[in-house]
Amino acid sequence: MNRWSALVCCCTDGWAEIDNLIADRALRGVALGRRNFLFVGSESGGERAAAMYSLIGSARLNVLHTEAYLGFVLERIADHPVNRIEELLSWNVEPAMPSSARVGPIR
Repeated sequence: MNRWSALVCCCTDGWAEIDNLIADRALRGVALGRRNFLFVGSESGGERAAAMYSLIGSARLNVLHTEAYLGFVLERIADHPVNRIEELLSWNVEPAMPSSARVGPIR
């Protein structure tokens, strides 16, 4: 009976979520990353891990298949001039990638 008003709100308002599963799922990656950072081994290992997490995060934000994007970038980065590195960012690479590397909308 103490939560009756909250239940009525969830039933009448289509935007009100009955649980916080969406927020929990979004924060799971942060909690896992925090645990994984304990085992990077050194400061340079942590910097490399942060760079990889950034690449993967930008691919997800641009709705690209992360493995396809990483493969595309890693094949080209060794011969790519450092002053044009922005050409390999996910929003610049997307038109050059095959359509199979495109993922549907984020749910």
